[in-house]
Amino acid sequence: MVDLGAGIRKALGRLTGAALVDEKAVKELVKDLQRVLISSDVNVKLVFELTKKIEKRCLEAKTPTAFSLREHVVRVVYDELVHVLGEKYEPKLEKQRILMCGLYGQGKTTTIGKLARFYQNKGLRTAVIAGDVHRPAAFEQLEQLAESVKCGFWGNKAEKDAARIAQLARKDLEGKYDVLIFDSAGRSAFDEELVNELKSVNDAFDPGERFLVVSGDLGQVAGRQSQQFHETVGLTGVIVTKMDGSGKGGGALSSVSTTGAKVAFIGTGEKMDALEVFDAKRFVARLCGFPDLEALLEKTHAVAEEEELQKALEEGELNYESFLAQMKAMKKMGPLKGILQMMGAYDLPEELVGKSEDRLKKFEAAVHSMTPKERKEPALMKQRARQERVAKGSGMKLDEMRELVTSFDKAQNMLKGMRKNRGLMKRLSGMMKGGSFKLPGA
Repeated sequence: MVDLGAGIRKALGRLTGAALVDEKAVKELVKDLQRVLISSDVNVKLVFELTKKIEKRCLEAKTPTAFSLREHVVRVVYDELVHVLGEKYEPKLEKQRILMCGLYGQGKTTTIGKLARFYQNKGLRTAVIAGDVHRPAAFEQLEQLAESVKCGFWGNKAEKDAARIAQLARKDLEGKYDVLIFDSAGRSAFDEELVNELKSVNDAFDPGERFLVVSGDLGQVAGRQSQQFHETVGLTGVIVTKMDGSGKGGGALSSVSTTGAKVAFIGTGEKMDALEVFDAKRFVARLCGFPDLEALLEKTHAVAEEEELQKALEEGELNYESFLAQMKAMKKMGPLKGILQMMGAYDLPEELVGKSEDRLKKFEAAVHSMTPKERKEPALMKQRARQERVAKGSGMKLDEMRELVTSFDKAQNMLKGMRKNRGLMKRLSGMMKGGSFKLPGA
């Protein structure tokens, strides 16, 4: 399966780089999009309906006066993809019961841990319920996940009736917790036994939300699963996992959306905080190569408690201690590749990103090898003897250590220059505190 995002960005790149954007260029773009979407396992009928609309709007609709034809075409592609993938999901931040469904291998139990973390972070007391009475170790796995996200856990290993578990858990937990998440049993395939069990659990648990978990690499099969589970319990949302990159899951997302089920969340990695509320506009912006600044700001706000980093921004002072705080903050924001993608750098070579990650790890090891005094007084690290000692302690070469010192000096000089620009410093400080970051003149 091809990378949908890379394919769309390449197709749009050919159009925007063309000397002349005319009817022929638009038709070529449409053919490129058809190839990319079909190769990404998007339903063929949907592909041709979508590209027909794109072509018609590009060539027949009047181009807005503020846009060139080139800009108009890109906007049309963006609008139509957003329309296919559906609206933004708005999670209910209130007391509720949630039933989780899904076949084996889709990431259901792990997603329950992520979902519990999500509601916990919203200030809601959350508990998970072990209702999968068939899969070996399902009980233990959910218990461990609950411990890792620090939410409540309820289970009864002796009870083998899932509906009875739902009844007992409700009686014991309601009033103590705001959000109850029930882990229902899966199967290797959809069958009558699963249907009957889900119906009885649904009746006993009476959930306000019924989520199905499907893997992003299923393609069109995700749509069929959504339809089957929807007919059984009446889904309120679908969570698509394994959406680590902008190019994955196009077939699954479009297939789910065409069944009438809403995509509620997408899983974007292995960590417990790697779960995003699905927003078609944001997702399509990534596919088309537009910077995901909103997500970047959200992650920046989430790590704003790094006081050393905030202090450095406000005071314009930087030492190796605050430099280390910045690296720790970056690690909290996620892998370097993900941060770069939010800034619009989607198609960087893996080798380049890997080398950058490696450099950051070495720099962090070097700073850890410095004495507290060296971290607070950067000028000391210009001495060769100190560089040699720290290089040896961190497993770096002397040349790499010199590079760290040089990079630090550049960062220090840049921050000093920024300090002179009071308007910029005020906006950066506001962003770190969780305020809104506005561009000049906005």
